[in-house]
Order: sequence, then structure tokens, then C-alpha cells
Amino acid sequence: MKMLVTGATGHLGSLVVQTLLGRVPAEQIAVSVRDPQKAAALSEQGVDVRRGDFEDPASLEQAFAGIDRLLIVSTDGDTETRIRQHANAVEAARHAGVGFIAYTSAPNAQESELFLAEVHRDTENAIRATGIPYAFLRNNWYIENEAGAIQGIVAGAPLVTSAGDGKVGWAARSDYAEAAAAVLAGTGHENKVYELGGPLRTYGELACVLSEALGREVSLQQVDDETYAGVMKSAGVPEFALPIVTAIQQAIRAGTLAVESSDLEKLLGRPATPLFEVISALFKTN
Repeated sequence: MKMLVTGATGHLGSLVVQTLLGRVPAEQIAVSVRDPQKAAALSEQGVDVRRGDFEDPASLEQAFAGIDRLLIVSTDGDTETRIRQHANAVEAARHAGVGFIAYTSAPNAQESELFLAEVHRDTENAIRATGIPYAFLRNNWYIENEAGAIQGIVAGAPLVTSAGDGKVGWAARSDYAEAAAAVLAGTGHENKVYELGGPLRTYGELACVLSEALGREVSLQQVDDETYAGVMKSAGVPEFALPIVTAIQQAIRAGTLAVESSDLEKLLGRPATPLFEVISALFKTN
């Protein structure tokens, strides 16, 4: 069985590959990357490194040739670009005769009002339309997304939010990667939808975890969206990104990420890594 991971030099994809290397022989693993030179270390470990560019459908079809099980890691960019790139990958998988597609999606993608969900909704629909067996890995929020806030807290800032009592299923990126590897290398995952995330917490509860990890009280500052955008701007968030980070807070406040599920624990075969442990490691690196 040959399995392939796209975006294997990215934050999530690289962790998936490293997890797979601990589960299956390297010769069963292939990766698709835009620049194979950046994956030279994987090649040295025996991984089959192939060139695949989401803007070049022909390269994707060649990269996916002979692949039994494929993990499509969602790309970055604006909505239109991502939908086009994902469609290219799905069509290439169909042409290449891939037998199974796993895809990193978003919480409650088909019904969610989160502005990021459109990409994932369209991609899930495109995958279903191929008739290829699939698994949708609907990842909730990575705790690493809060790294900027954590860096500010280390410097003495409060945890600022406009999300109110909205809840988030924060979990470690490494846990999401391990779950993806379990699905890609495992069996019995055909046509399954997994809502993946840790225990639901508010920002107030996150502040308590941060306090425990730092060893001092971390105060929570609840503000309105306009004030939040101003705080983010003063913290160095680029102007173009301010509407995005503010919209995420609005979505959390509306309950968009409050998707309760035990799917992550089931795929891991253990509880999600405690946020205290992950955050403590982030403190050490910030």
C-alpha cells in the first residue's frame, strides 16, 4: 500500500509524515511538494518525494500516480484560490485512480457560518462527487494559533478576546497530525466524517490554563470587536489580516467552533494532549 501526503513541508503535513514514519515502512510513504529540494531530508529517510503544485494539475496527477491512499492538506490563501487549488487536487486524484482520500476540513463544514468554511464545504462536495471513498478530518482550532497571544502574555500582556463565552476545541497540531496518520495508514475509515478537537473551553478557561503554565495569574480582557482589532494592530498584526482575526473572534462568540466530539480521542486511542503541556512547551519557545 502506498500513501501520499500533500504539503509535507508545512506545519501539519510534516508532522503527519513524521508520525507515519513511526508506523509504516518509509517505502510506503510518498509526499507531494512544490519544491522537492525542501524535502531532501525526507528523501534521505527513504520517503518517495514527488513534485506536485496545486496550481499545476498535470504535476498533481503525476504525483498521485500509483497512490492508494491520499491525504490532501488544505492550502493557504484567499477563498477563490483555495477552492481552485483543492479542485485541482481532487480532479488529479480521480484521474490518477487514487483509492481513498482523506482531507483536512473545518468544524461542521457543511452547516458552519464560519467564513473559512466555504472552502471546505466545496472541497468536501467535490470529493464526494468523485465516488472515491473518503474521510473528512474536520480539525477544530490549533492551540498553536494562539502563539502570538502567548508571546504577548510572556511579555506581561493580558489575554485579550472579543469572543465572550464562546467555546473552542483547542488541541495540539501534533494531535491532529497523529489522527490524520491513523486514518491514512489505518482501515475502516471509508466515508467517515470526523469532528476533531479537544475539550471545549472559553477564553476564560484558557486564561486559567495559561496561568498554570506560566506560574502566575494571566488576566483576561474582554473587549468589543473594534477594540480587539486595535489591540491586534498594536501587537503587529498586518492591516489586511485584522478583519480575518476579528471575524474569527466573532465566529467563536457565535458558537461556530463549539463542536463537541470524542472523535479525536478515538483516533488517537488516548486523550488529547493536555493544553497545559502544549502551552508550557510554547512558553519555552517564545
